[in-house]
This record gives sequence, C-alpha cells and structure tokens, in this order.
Amino acid sequence: MSSTDCATSRPPHRTATSSADTSAFRGRLDRRGGAVLIILLGGLTALGPLSIDLYLPALPVIAHSLRATEADIQFTLTGMLIGLAVGQVLVGPVSDAIGRRTPLIAGSALHAAASLACFLAPNVAVLDLARILQGLGASAGAVLGLAVVRDLYAGRALAKTLSRMILVMSVSPILAPSIGTALLGAMGWRWLFAILAALGLLLTVLTVVLLPETSPVTGRVPLHLRDTVAVHARLLRDYRFIGLLVVAGLTVVGPFGFVSGAPFVFQHQYHLDQRQFGVLFGVSVAWLFLASQLNTWLLRRYQPLQVLIGAGAGASIAGIAMLTVAATGAGGLFGLLATLWTMLFFAGLLMPNAPAVVLDAHGETAGTTAGLLGAVRWGAAGLVSPLVGLLGNTATAMSAICTTGLIAATLLLAVLTKPQRRATRNEPPI
Repeated sequence: MSSTDCATSRPPHRTATSSADTSAFRGRLDRRGGAVLIILLGGLTALGPLSIDLYLPALPVIAHSLRATEADIQFTLTGMLIGLAVGQVLVGPVSDAIGRRTPLIAGSALHAAASLACFLAPNVAVLDLARILQGLGASAGAVLGLAVVRDLYAGRALAKTLSRMILVMSVSPILAPSIGTALLGAMGWRWLFAILAALGLLLTVLTVVLLPETSPVTGRVPLHLRDTVAVHARLLRDYRFIGLLVVAGLTVVGPFGFVSGAPFVFQHQYHLDQRQFGVLFGVSVAWLFLASQLNTWLLRRYQPLQVLIGAGAGASIAGIAMLTVAATGAGGLFGLLATLWTMLFFAGLLMPNAPAVVLDAHGETAGTTAGLLGAVRWGAAGLVSPLVGLLGNTATAMSAICTTGLIAATLLLAVLTKPQRRATRNEPPI
C-alpha cells in the first residue's frame, strides 16, 4: 500500500494475534482505555530520551572531570544518538521476523548493562563507547514501542495513542534535568548513569511480566538477508514514503537543536546555574507535553496530515522569530524563551503526527517501517548536536539549526502531500 492511501482505508482497530495471552491483554486495554499499554510502552520509548535529558546539566561537569573539551563531551550525546539510529535499522526487521517481545527485553537489558559501563567509565573514550551501546539498547524501545502500537491501531486511533505515549514520555524530560541536577550536587555525575541502569533493569522485568506478543505469527517476514533486502527495497521504491521519512527526520531538528545547545547557551551565554537550567529545561519541555494533550483533541476533527501541515507552518514562523531574537538580542532571555516555547509547542504537534503518517503507509511491515523511521529521526538528531557545537553553542547557532530543519520539513511536506490533502479534506472524523 502506498503512502498516498488514506489511513481510514483500514479498520482503526485490528486484532494482532489470536493467542490467549494477547486476547487477555486486549481485554485489559478495552477496560482501561489502553493505560497498561501506554504507560509501559511510553516508558520503554522514553528510555532513550531520558538517557539524554538526565545528564544534560552535567555536561560541563563531566568535561572537567574527564579532562575533555566541550566538543568531546558533546560527542557522548552524538554517540547515544548514533546507537539509537543504527539499532533501529537492525531491530525493526528482527521484530518483523520473531516478534516484538524478545527484542524489547534484550534491548532494555543491554541498556541497563551499558548504563553501568557509563557509571564505571575511566575516560571519555570509554564513555563514548558505552553511550553508543546504551543507544543500541534503548533503540529497541524506541522502534518497537511504535511497532506494537501499529500492530493494534491505525488511522486516527494510531495518532491518538501515539499522542498519549508522548504524554508519558514528556514526564521524563520535564523531571529529568531537575533530578539530574539534584543527583549531580548530592552524589556526582556517575550516579546519573546508575539511575539509568536501574531503570533499564526495571523496564526489562516489567516487559517480561506485563507485555505479551502483539505481532501476528502469520504475517511475519522471515529473517533472511534476501527477504530483508527485498522488504527495504519495496519500501524505498515508494518515493512519497521516502519523502515523508525525511520530513519526520526534519521535524526532530527543532527539539534536538534545543536539547543539544541549551546546556551551553543557558549556562554559559545567559549565566544560569545548574538548578536554574534544570527548572528552565523542564518548563520548556512542558510545552511538548501541552501540545500532545491538544493533539488528541485536534484529531477528533482533523486528519493527522492536516494537523502536521498546520503545526509545521506554526513551528517555522516561531523558529524565524526565535532566530531574529537570538541574532539581535531583542528581549534578552525573555524574548528568546517566548519564541523558543512557541516553537516547542508546535513541535509537540509534529512529533506524534509525523510518525503516524509514515507508519500508516506500510503497516504490514510495521517493525521495518518503524526501524527506518527511527533511524532517520535519531540520525537527524545525531547530526544536530555537532552542528550546534561547530557553530559555537550560541543562541543564534541553536536557533539557526532549529529553524532551518523546521522550514525544510514544512516545505517538503507541502510538496509531497498536495494531492493527499485534497483527498482527506472532506473525510469525516471517526
């Protein structure tokens, strides 16, 4: 099925498998509104972002402790993102062949072990390697959280569930910097990774206990190189699908440009201390939280594609305003925050709807599709960090990277989806 097909050409809710375990699980979803699924998968999907956000306030401290430069320490962020991107390309096809549950358990266990290695790292080289492994482990939750949801939902139901997952995910970056700052002052930066190791272990146990298999046995793709290449080739022949993948990657440039540059911009350029930065970072991410709540309401009236286009336009305008304020200094810190928070709010609408549009295009290979989607998104995020650093870790550099990505995403989306917008404009809500 091509990406031009409407999401509602399939039932919004389908049975993933006929196993007794999954039938019971689906019964719990119906009674509890999907809370079990959303909380667990939200936690697994948040493992990667939390592994980034928790240690952000400590970046300058880690650089001093390990006698490394700012660029060296920023590569620990890039290494995590590289691991997330590469891991998703690998775990997606594996999950289409053997199911979602086993790779999820293995991934969260690897994350726990790699986090322990970060705790023990004697130098920045070992820390870099451990961070790559940490990203590889977290990639299972990042990609298979999406794939499990796609096993169970389609269309608006898919986008709404992703919005609720992002709600769960948003709690961690709101709290993580403040928690990281408190732990940093009380015990030092290494204990941040001890917390991540414990969390990875907890999620491993919860996945074993609570999550049954959701991938239908009859629809699995054999794990052979020829078959895997054939599936990827079929996906990559769909030019509109490829374009939407690029759009999904560009939509994360705004939030991750902020994540990468914020510790240095606010602590060095604006002279905030670690506690102040932790509070400001949490308030900033809260705008993503608010947007995810609004998105569930918007999807009662509009298609995910329509919300995506409107949010892209809003984010681009906010990005231009942020760049102007950063370059001129108009309004000082308050002016920068006002435009930054507006950009992050619209980015919060982009984040669930971009993957929903991509996943709806090829739900029959949800694992591979989610793997490609995750690789593109985390790969784009990984490129952002060194770019902000190369441009000087200033408010202007951060704003320029954010704005460029958002404008490019909006323009490409407008070109790719013009025929589809006409088709969905008159489609009634469900």
